Amino acid sequence: MTESKAVDLIHLEDTDGNRCIVRVTGRFQPGVLTGHDVLRADVLVSASFVDARLEMCLSPQDLSSWRRSLADLAPGGHASVGGDGGLGLGIHVDDERSVAVWVEDPDRLTTTFTIRPPDTWIEEHRDRLRHVQRTWPREVVETAPGAYEWGPGARTP
Repeated sequence: MTESKAVDLIHLEDTDGNRCIVRVTGRFQPGVLTGHDVLRADVLVSASFVDARLEMCLSPQDLSSWRRSLADLAPGGHASVGGDGGLGLGIHVDDERSVAVWVEDPDRLTTTFTIRPPDTWIEEHRDRLRHVQRTWPREVVETAPGAYEWGPGARTP
């Protein structure tokens, strides 16, 4: 099975050069039941005081949580993805024109900065999530706690 091209789950950027991108690059362990549906991602963060590339793993639960967070996002609200002992990223909608972005990697970096994304950024990110899920659909089913098998229609044996 060949890997698909990279897909941006998160792409926040403004004219001041601030950006936060979560670029999904493929499955963490393709063909291995326990790691097949976990996705690898690069987190690219730039602001006047930081320029970093970090690695992140996204579980199906992370993507579901991100979907729920985006569903009702409005000024004063927040959304996050990852964490659980690894790299975590979140956004807080300050007002209709700016979002505060925080990135926390327990081993390397913790930072917060502001981005002024375009007005349509929330709907764009809902579309981005759907694109990631179409590109790397969930193919493993947990049949009991700690027991996994390939789901119907799985592309990997």
